[in-house]
Amino acid sequence: MARYTGPKHKLARREGVNVIEKVSRSLDRRLNIIPGLHSKRNRRKPSEFGLQLREKQKLKRIYGLLEKQFRRYVVTSGKKKGNTEEALAQTLEMRLDNIVFRLGFAKSRFMSRQMVGHGHVFVNNKKISIPSYQVKEGDVITLSSKIAANIDVKTTAESKTEVLPFLQKNHLVGKVLRLPKREEIVNPVDYYLVIEYYSR
Repeated sequence: MARYTGPKHKLARREGVNVIEKVSRSLDRRLNIIPGLHSKRNRRKPSEFGLQLREKQKLKRIYGLLEKQFRRYVVTSGKKKGNTEEALAQTLEMRLDNIVFRLGFAKSRFMSRQMVGHGHVFVNNKKISIPSYQVKEGDVITLSSKIAANIDVKTTAESKTEVLPFLQKNHLVGKVLRLPKREEIVNPVDYYLVIEYYSR
């Protein structure tokens, strides 16, 4: 299972948004400072390709994906009927690690990915250890008794009482009611530019 293991704050600073979606005063203070020796120099206005690249990188990093897997999602979404942007958004949102994060069982997608990989997440009472597993409408998400007893997980779950409209949550049990709508997914990304990047 390939994944990024480098410094995560550097990714957020490069994109100018908190792609790791984790509260950090250190990151908030330096978020608009691009990492690197020449970060404070005036930068040229990005080209059309540059804008597309940045949006692609931003979306890819929000969900913690590497290029090969992300490209596959975009290509697959383009072959589906209907709006490609919505299809891509739904494919990314319905990943098991993302659903665990959206339900508030983990502080970040990196944490939820680890929980899934270590076998602490069940879908319809069946252990699933693949973070990219595509959850379906009607699926019920639960946690193992070991991780459910963890103080950090309990605190995180209790602090997030509201979930997105396509999900339902009751303590440490979650359910996927339906596919998400594009407007329900709040990401600081222009999906159109991402699709355009791969259409070249």
